[in-house]
Amino acid sequence: MILFWIVTGICVAGLAYIRLAPSEVARWHVPLSITEDADMATGAQRILETGPGGLAQFDQIARDTPYTTVLAGSVDDDMVTYITRSRVFGFPDYTTAQQDGDVLKLYGRLRFGKSDVGVNRARLEQWGRAITGGTD
Repeated sequence: MILFWIVTGICVAGLAYIRLAPSEVARWHVPLSITEDADMATGAQRILETGPGGLAQFDQIARDTPYTTVLAGSVDDDMVTYITRSRVFGFPDYTTAQQDGDVLKLYGRLRFGKSDVGVNRARLEQWGRAITGGTD
C-alpha cells in the first residue's frame, strides 16, 4: 500500500510541475527563420501568404481558442508567442506567429515529451484555414 501512495505522489507532483512550471520567454519567444512548411515529431511550421494584416487576424483566432494565452509579444511587435494547454493534463504547446511582410510564419511545438502526435500540425492547419477562409 505504501508503494501505491509513493507512485501516486510522484504522478501528482509530475502533473503539478507540467501545469505550473514557469515558461521562459527567452526560450520560447524567439524570431523565426523558417523558410518552408515542415512537420516534425515535436511540432510543425507553416508559412501563409496573408498580406500585412495576417498577424492581427491570427492573434484574434488564437486568443479565441480555449486554453490559449499570450506568453509574450504583440501584433505591434510583429511577433506573438502563445501557450495552448491540453484540456485534461495541461501540457503546454508553444506557438510563435511572426509577420514578415505579406507572409505569416508559424511555429508550433511541444515542451514536454518526444512527440506531440500531430497536435501542433492540426492546430496550425485549423488556425491557418480560419485566416485564409478555408473550412475546418
